[in-house]
Amino acid sequence: MTESLRLAVIPGDGIGPEVVAEAWEAGIRRFGESRVQEAAFKIPQCAAGPEWHLIGHLQRNKVRPALALFTTLHAVDSFRLLDQIGADAAEAGVCPDILLEVNVSGESSKFGFAPEEAPRAVERALGCRAVTLVGLMTMAPFCPDPGQARPVFARLRELRDRLARDFGIGLPRLSMGMSNDFEAAVREGATWVRIGSRLFGCRPTLKQTLRARLADGGGREEEQ
Repeated sequence: MTESLRLAVIPGDGIGPEVVAEAWEAGIRRFGESRVQEAAFKIPQCAAGPEWHLIGHLQRNKVRPALALFTTLHAVDSFRLLDQIGADAAEAGVCPDILLEVNVSGESSKFGFAPEEAPRAVERALGCRAVTLVGLMTMAPFCPDPGQARPVFARLRELRDRLARDFGIGLPRLSMGMSNDFEAAVREGATWVRIGSRLFGCRPTLKQTLRARLADGGGREEEQ
C-alpha cells in the first residue's frame, strides 16, 4: 500500500453538513464534490476545517466560484480550462493545487487529455504561475471485476513517472480509484482515492430530493 495514501471523501448529493461534521469527528479531513453548484450550497453550511476538493468536470464559466470553494482541482482536462484557471487564479490572488486528468482508457464518454498530450499539458501548467501542478488523475471504465481496472491505473502511474523524470519535477499525487475499484488503484500506486457510496450509501440526488419535497408539499395543500 502507498505510504502517502490519502482519502478524499465525497459526501455527494443529499448529504448535509451534519454528516460532514460526523465524518470530520471520525478523522476525515478531505472532502470532495463533483459539482460547483452543489458545493456552493453545501460548503458554506459546513464548519471551517475540512479541505475541499473538486473531483468532477469543471466548466470554464464555473472556474471563479470553484476557486473560492476548493483548494484542489482534480480534473483539469483541457488546455482551455487550464488557461482559464491560471488567469482567474492570478486575478483572484490564489494558487490552487491542480491535477491533470488523463483519459488513459480512451473512452469517448470521458473527459481528459490523451496520454500523448500530457507532456504539452505539463509544460503549459508549469508556465502558469498561479497554479501548482501536483499530479495526474484518471477514471477507469466501470468493470464488474475491479481488478480489470488495474492496467488503466498502472498506465497512469507509468505516465506520471515518465513525466516527472522528463521534466525533472515532483508529481506526488495520483488521484485514481473510487468506491468500486479503489483497492485496485491503491495496488497501482494511488495517493488519493475518491470514496463516496462506500461510506454513505446510495443517496437521492439534490434534484430528486427537491422534487420529492415539492410533491409532498403539493399533496398536503390538496388535502387542505
